[in-house]
Amino acid sequence: MTDAPARRRRGPSVRTKVLGSVLLMAAIGMATAEAASYVVQSRRLDARLDSALRQEIAEFRALDARGVDPATGTAFQGVEQLLATALARNVADENETFLALVDGRPFRVPVGDRPVRLEDEPALVATLGTLPGDAPVQLADAETAVGTVRYAAVQVVKPGSDTVGTYVVAYAADLERRVLVDITRTYAVVALVSLVLLGLVASFVVGRILRPLRLLREAAQRTAETDFGDPIPVRGSDEVSDLTRSFNAMIGRLRDAFEEQRTFIDDAGHELRTPVTIVRGHLELLDPADEAEVRETRTLLLDELDRTSRLVEDLVLLAKARRPDFVVHEPVDVALLTDEVLDKAVALGPRQWRVDGRADVELEGDRHRLTQALLQLADNAVRSTAPGATIAVGSSATDGEVRLWVRDDGPGVAERDRGRIFERFGRAQTGRGTEGSGLGLSIVCAIAEAHRGHVELASEPGHGATFTLVLPRAQEADR
Repeated sequence: MTDAPARRRRGPSVRTKVLGSVLLMAAIGMATAEAASYVVQSRRLDARLDSALRQEIAEFRALDARGVDPATGTAFQGVEQLLATALARNVADENETFLALVDGRPFRVPVGDRPVRLEDEPALVATLGTLPGDAPVQLADAETAVGTVRYAAVQVVKPGSDTVGTYVVAYAADLERRVLVDITRTYAVVALVSLVLLGLVASFVVGRILRPLRLLREAAQRTAETDFGDPIPVRGSDEVSDLTRSFNAMIGRLRDAFEEQRTFIDDAGHELRTPVTIVRGHLELLDPADEAEVRETRTLLLDELDRTSRLVEDLVLLAKARRPDFVVHEPVDVALLTDEVLDKAVALGPRQWRVDGRADVELEGDRHRLTQALLQLADNAVRSTAPGATIAVGSSATDGEVRLWVRDDGPGVAERDRGRIFERFGRAQTGRGTEGSGLGLSIVCAIAEAHRGHVELASEPGHGATFTLVLPRAQEADR
């Protein structure tokens, strides 16, 4: 068994897979388009050749039907004269040629350059020589020295003569298709260049698209090592951008949770060390035979354990403050909440309790947490004042916020202490430096922040202090 899990063998990257898929699909599409274009153009070529062959045969038949040489105006004396006149009148197109046969043997050929010498193709001549005199027009292919030839052959017989003439019109089909082949080759070269350009552009675009994913992977690796790093930059509004924003939000919550956990451990280690030392020291010095000392030590240790229990509960409460379920929002009657807090606070100590005001509105919040925060402020006021002092609770509201406060006429908070008292385990050095864990105001701040609000302090040394929870009336949806 190894100390660390073996690294998985990495296959092709996502960029390679996406780029390969794009190029493959593009190549298949181009090849399909090229093949389809070649087939369509080839069929059009065959149809054009057949049409040209039929037209040539139709012109020959028209000449035969007239029976008169257009140049001399005299009647044809035989099949040979008809064939010779037909060949002399026709001007061959590119890749077109003619041939005349009499009784199955080559009789006359046109002058000039020809794509193929039909009279030198024995298989074709033999096929034409076997056609009967009454054979219909033949459109067929034949293999020659220059490739496939598409030809049409028509028989002609003059009354009173046994001579059978054959008039042949042919096109070198493979030579005609060279144009298609050249076009196909040009298309292939252009397609190859296009694929290269597409690959370069796709590589750039895919790299831009996958960059946030690469940053996500790197951030995930840092997170695995508890190094959360900075948030990933987000640009755009597509699905990858949304994923990046969600990842940033998740990392933010993990970072907060990690910090809360570390703070909790640090705080617990710092604060629990003192009671543990006290308990251990008294137990080591305890004389079991001295009953009075045992009773005194027991009372002291129970009191220290109670204080430690309260401290742990406060630390756990602060650790939960960032959790989504720390507060449960519901409509809260602010006036009723104010009266309930006063009724419960009366039991904290013999003071002149009163209500400064009641806001007759509803607030979206957690009634139990708000009561806990206000009672904590009331308990602090009791600890900071003498019996008979005045402590008041109150509430007011505007269009957008609700203010809940606890006011006392005690010694107030010195200027230098106003920031310290809201810190964990922070206590005022003068005036309100009463005994306690130093977590009370931290808990109040945590409850206010969980309601998207904050705590304000108004105080003049020697003239009391007012702690106010400033809360929005409507809570935003959890982000």
